[in-house]
Amino acid sequence: MAAIASNVTPNPIPNTNVVVLSLRKPLSCTFASNSRLFGNKFIGKSLSASIQRKRSDTARFAGLAPINASSSSHSFDVVIVGAGIIGMSIARQFLLESDLSVAVVDAAVPCSGATGAGQGYLWMVHKEPGNDKWELAMRSRKLWEMMAENVQQQGMNPLEILGWKKTGSLLVGKTPKQSAMLKRKVDQLSEAGLRAEFLSSCDLLLEEPALMVGEEGGAAFLPDDCQLDAQCTVAFIEKANRHFASEGRYAEFYHQPATSLLRSGSGEVKAVQTSKNILYSKKAVVIATGCWSGSLMHDLIGDSDIHLDVPVKPRKGHLLVLENLNSIKLNHGLMEVGYVDHEAAALDSSVSASGPVHAQISSISMTATMDAWGNLVLGSSRQFVGFDTEIDESIINCIWERAVEFFPALREFSLRDFRESREVRIGLRPYMPDGMPMIGPVPGLSNLFLAAGHEGEGLSLALGTAEMVANMVLGNPGKVDHAPFALESRSCMLQ
Repeated sequence: MAAIASNVTPNPIPNTNVVVLSLRKPLSCTFASNSRLFGNKFIGKSLSASIQRKRSDTARFAGLAPINASSSSHSFDVVIVGAGIIGMSIARQFLLESDLSVAVVDAAVPCSGATGAGQGYLWMVHKEPGNDKWELAMRSRKLWEMMAENVQQQGMNPLEILGWKKTGSLLVGKTPKQSAMLKRKVDQLSEAGLRAEFLSSCDLLLEEPALMVGEEGGAAFLPDDCQLDAQCTVAFIEKANRHFASEGRYAEFYHQPATSLLRSGSGEVKAVQTSKNILYSKKAVVIATGCWSGSLMHDLIGDSDIHLDVPVKPRKGHLLVLENLNSIKLNHGLMEVGYVDHEAAALDSSVSASGPVHAQISSISMTATMDAWGNLVLGSSRQFVGFDTEIDESIINCIWERAVEFFPALREFSLRDFRESREVRIGLRPYMPDGMPMIGPVPGLSNLFLAAGHEGEGLSLALGTAEMVANMVLGNPGKVDHAPFALESRSCMLQ
């Protein structure tokens, strides 16, 4: 992999101490100039989207700390803690749909957590119509399609800007039992309004010549599912958000861990204390820090009389990226039926919200996609190992061996053949025991909102989540019922 580049962006906000600093690996995401995609004109001939490829403990948030009297203070309407796809999308929503000012805070840089480590697919093929997340998933899907359409209407290429491509997705099985289940899945998805069809093994071979599932296998096919590149997309959103800095409505505070919340005598959350600044909020503070949200909330309110359980926990995942593999080309995004069960694997009772993990649960299921640069991306794993982000070669070997079962052409190679042309992505998904993200106001802490626990669906649910949070804060009618995601009715407890 190329060396990580160090880029220092000049202060976008005059007369403040805000500096945007990033350690990022450049990617070739190009942005056309004079775009009015976000309702305002911003200039940019090109932008190198970037990512800190090697995740480290710098992405964790520091514990409770006393207020530093020498800290600089700044005032905004909304302060968002977390610069992943959820946090950046929420910032974008406020900037577009209101006249509020927004600050984004992160202990690292955008896309340095689960967002940047994912496969970048907006899957619908494995989702369950009618469950509590379905409406939010459909709304988010529509908003993503609208964004891609708007990019195209402005004369830009969504593939270059967002890594966007309508590739379709396949949920594949090998046994008669799995094929029967997939036929039922197609019927459910069709009744829910999506284009879906069942492909026999022969039909599947025509769609994906490199994939082998046997004579009794088959697939559920959703031709309208899409993929995008998370790094390019977040960089695009960040670039558009920064346009509002010249109006005094936007600022970024990167490499600044949030350390505490400042509250008024009545209990209203008034500010976020970071390692360097105090950021006052007139309207709302939003916590969108992925798998760190549970431990961060514990630390932020640790000195108060409020006891809050936010059961978001890290669920580690590996992806194996193989570069320049010409023997296999995929036309669609693929996942095996087992992924659905593996996604819902039970959390061992020995895992606590903030304590050590005493047991490890691992599961491997085949997923395969081609990214915007033609690299083969193989997954995926799920483990409960706390906040560990070290590469586990035994997991990589399992991912490889599982992929070989579906792609016979890989038998010509050994994993050692890719030592110089592979990348391993490690991400910590924000897992919730009930499989539902927590989105809404935090009980007992006025002006504080939470948007976390999306697990592997942060990218696909991001725009709908952002719209939901903004509507709550602004008092606008919601497009999606937020009750299933509320903190009060879940495992979030006050004592």
